[in-house]
Amino acid sequence: MAAVLQSASREALAQARGRLDDGIDRSSASELAQLGDDLFAVSRLLDAEVVLRRHLADATVPAASRTNLADRLLDGKVGRAALDVVSDLVSARWSRPGDLVVALRTLGRQATLAVAEKDRSLDEVEDQLFRFGRIVEREPQLGRLLGDRNTPAEKRIGLLRTVLGRKVSTVTATLLEQVVRDPGARGMDLEAEELSELAAARRDRSVAHVSTAVRLSPGQEQRLVDSLTRLYGRPISLQVELDPSLLGGLVVRMGGELIDGSVAGRLAAARRSMPS
Repeated sequence: MAAVLQSASREALAQARGRLDDGIDRSSASELAQLGDDLFAVSRLLDAEVVLRRHLADATVPAASRTNLADRLLDGKVGRAALDVVSDLVSARWSRPGDLVVALRTLGRQATLAVAEKDRSLDEVEDQLFRFGRIVEREPQLGRLLGDRNTPAEKRIGLLRTVLGRKVSTVTATLLEQVVRDPGARGMDLEAEELSELAAARRDRSVAHVSTAVRLSPGQEQRLVDSLTRLYGRPISLQVELDPSLLGGLVVRMGGELIDGSVAGRLAAARRSMPS
């Protein structure tokens, strides 16, 4: 589950995301990649430096003082675009200092995913992130190794790169590497799933996680997309996973809602309804 922000932080982040989106169309893929890397670096800095984070998010300190401090600290260390974003963020009002770190990480992800928008690979990135999350879910030892903070980050990054090989895009690899480096990251499976949903959101879609006993044909997937789009009143993106234990039918999960149309689910319901 993504971090839950209080009202002041939600408003500040929404405004920052809107301003970043306004600039994405005017930026090249390379500029956005650099912006994402810089914002991730600043997020890690503020995550580690508690006193600095508190000062930059302290609403009792004049906004000009906070932005001047950020400029002095980061000038020459990050690009001008990142410096502008950081200055904009620290001048806003945050409910909690930690929300500033969340905002930096969120905007870093937004800028990095926008690189895939530029080269029209966003669908591919979404699918790769989803698949990686399922791999980690099935191989919990891998998730533990990647998330072990007692192991230097570079060693964990090396393990991740070995697992990924040349099978994923640069954007996918960048996002997953940032999760490994992030001291505040949750489980890799949860982070990968959230990133996949963010990729879908960049296309103004919602993600339906579908488990099926047999592989769906392209026509069946499209009919399911059409049905869910009509049901929810918004475009839907599918993430499909095979699960033979369902015996037949489908299980669809969207957010906290579950639609169980599987044979196994119907059998379980029938057993529960039988008198003991």
